[in-house]
Amino acid sequence: MAQFGQLGYALVPDLLSAADCAHLADAVQPAAAASGGTRCLLAQPWCAALAARLRADPRLASFLDPDALAVQCTYFEKSADRNWLVPLHQDLSIPVAARVAAPALRGWSVKEGTVFVQPPLEVLEKLVAVRVHLDPCGPDDGPLLVVPGSHRAGVLAQPDAAAMREATPPLACLSGIGGALVMRPLLLHASSKGQGQSRRRVLHFVYGPRALPHGLAWSIAVQDG
Repeated sequence: MAQFGQLGYALVPDLLSAADCAHLADAVQPAAAASGGTRCLLAQPWCAALAARLRADPRLASFLDPDALAVQCTYFEKSADRNWLVPLHQDLSIPVAARVAAPALRGWSVKEGTVFVQPPLEVLEKLVAVRVHLDPCGPDDGPLLVVPGSHRAGVLAQPDAAAMREATPPLACLSGIGGALVMRPLLLHASSKGQGQSRRRVLHFVYGPRALPHGLAWSIAVQDG
């Protein structure tokens, strides 16, 4: 846990079996068939059940607060037909039930019918993401690149983020099938396009605190099955 606090990420191998991953890939396919990705999976019963299962897994217990709620699940699919890159960034927005008038809240948007907002730093620092790999992810598959320790600098302006990347070269987070990358969403991260013919499918869960400030409420939250 001390290393996670310092680096902002950790790799957990074999969190799910290959059979689990095949079943999940079949379950997610109808929701993502058109675009190769979606932010709104947590409302589906199979996804909520998996979120609760992950939260209860002893291998993740040291990373998640006992009262943590699953508040979002995003599906990413990268392949030869759906290839894309993501520039260096931090994840700063959370899904909420409704818009609230408060000066501390900014960056309001609506994505796939859900309201998102950039909350204060005190909320962002409590978030933990668990990225479950449904396929092996090697160096040619467009893995996530992270800048170790960058989450400790708070919300970074783009020049500061670029300077931090120069000072600390990003590391590729590789995984076997069923492995997970646990990370702080404030960690600077990016990904390049895949170079091969393989497919990289990821379920990206976000866990957060039960209560939110300024009258905010999560759009959906799952604690147990």
